[in-house]
Amino acid sequence: MPVAEHSYFVYIVASRSRTLYIGITGRLIPRIREHRDGVFEGFSQKYKCNRLVYYERYQYVELAIAREKQLKGWKREKKIWLIEPDVDRSK
Repeated sequence: MPVAEHSYFVYIVASRSRTLYIGITGRLIPRIREHRDGVFEGFSQKYKCNRLVYYERYQYVELAIAREKQLKGWKREKKIWLIEPDVDRSK
């Protein structure tokens, strides 16, 4: 029997005021719906972080968790650079 392939996603959602939330899930589209519906209490609900602005896909959950931790450790400027790589930063 073939082994089912799993996908894990590290994602960033933002509010209209550009507050960022980083998370991990195995079901990206349903998870974004949950953010939009305010299903879970906490940071993303409080700050209305419900617009998907970035994601990465991983086959192994351990790699996704490591990447999530890495991104959470970055300063805001570097996260913005990841989300908006074409922004002119020379100004």
